[in-house]
Amino acid sequence: MKRLLLALIFLATSAYADQDWQAGVSTTTITPDQPIWMAGYGSRKTPSTGKRTELFAKALTLQDAEGKKCIIITLDLVGIDREFSLALTQNLKEKYGLERNQIALCTSHTHSGPVVGKNLGPLHYWVVDEDQQKLIDDYASGLHGKLVTLVGEALADLEPVRVQAGSGKCTFAVNRRENKPYSDVPANRSKGLLKGPVDHDVPVLTARNSAGELKAILFGYACHATVLSFSEWNGDYPGYAQAKLEADHPGATALFWAGCGGDQNPLPRSEIYLAEEYGAELADRVSDVIKAPMTELTPSLIAEYTEINAPLSTPPTRKELLTNTESTNRFEVARANYLLREMEKKGAIGDTYPYPIGVWKIGDQIDFVFLGGEVVIDYAIRLKKERHGTNTWVAGYSNDVMAYIPSLRVLKEGGYEGGGSNTYYGLPSLWAESIEETIVDAVDETH
Repeated sequence: MKRLLLALIFLATSAYADQDWQAGVSTTTITPDQPIWMAGYGSRKTPSTGKRTELFAKALTLQDAEGKKCIIITLDLVGIDREFSLALTQNLKEKYGLERNQIALCTSHTHSGPVVGKNLGPLHYWVVDEDQQKLIDDYASGLHGKLVTLVGEALADLEPVRVQAGSGKCTFAVNRRENKPYSDVPANRSKGLLKGPVDHDVPVLTARNSAGELKAILFGYACHATVLSFSEWNGDYPGYAQAKLEADHPGATALFWAGCGGDQNPLPRSEIYLAEEYGAELADRVSDVIKAPMTELTPSLIAEYTEINAPLSTPPTRKELLTNTESTNRFEVARANYLLREMEKKGAIGDTYPYPIGVWKIGDQIDFVFLGGEVVIDYAIRLKKERHGTNTWVAGYSNDVMAYIPSLRVLKEGGYEGGGSNTYYGLPSLWAESIEETIVDAVDETH
């Protein structure tokens, strides 16, 4: 009778587990083991000189009551390109049966990480020699392999969990377009005089195992990871935030995703202690959410993914590109040469870009939108207003970081985020004025 009772309890427990959430996590270091070119700043003229912190890739797998899975991979990198993303997701499908809609690739946008593939190509191609280019290519290849293994480990780590969500606030992000000079920011912050739109929400998702222990902490914030500009590997404030959360919550894996911080900076900046302080501040706000009552999420997942033809303005002609190769701006020359090669391969330069959009519904509550590129804050504000408020989480820098993504307002205002930065990404022209409506309409149609 005792054995029968134990068997019944086991079956009941197993049946309960099958009807609830399961989660698995995994972590791997992705810090280059030798000096290679760093991403994010065109002023750099040498490879990395050392390591201040490790860089990490982390994976969180969620599985709902029906066995449907989604996996989010977070990367301490400035970005990845379309070619890398396509190859990786295809490999994950072949090895684990994961469809494209089940995968989200999120970069922290630290400017103290390595160049990956063709991301921000014109920013470094003008100085990178053949030996360095080989190191860059080898790093991307090795990263690909590490991520395939990482996903397998996260899938193998699945166990029953409770999944909860909440939202907090953190205020160090500043609209960098509308608060210049930067030296005035501390005084204006204390006086409540900072200008421009911001999104200070801190979305948090937690997974707790059957013992009630934290297994995973997934959190986001909309701000550039540009505190630092040195030549040492560093995860910047997102890296310090993750490290503090893992120290404060032993046994938990902390994963960061970047929000729509294309026009948001951590200010003041440029000192290690500031990156540490911002990271600690963000980690504490996440912990505040964890300590407060959080919403229990029902064990259901809906995941969709699409690529749209995002409209560009009229591309340059071959004659115009040849003229640009004589420019005194080295980045303009690098872009022109890159586009001429593309024109030779494809016959023409297109006037659209295959832009990635993912939308996940986690439980009946969380509306998680993944947008490619360096998305400005207007998108987060608009999508939250039009959808589900703080229950709508909008990640930028996801799946493919191909350029800044301006709203119509920012596009018309111009400046770096409005289109000047397209040179450094290698896009042939500015986005068309319909870019914002095209993306928002596609998000709405996707889910």
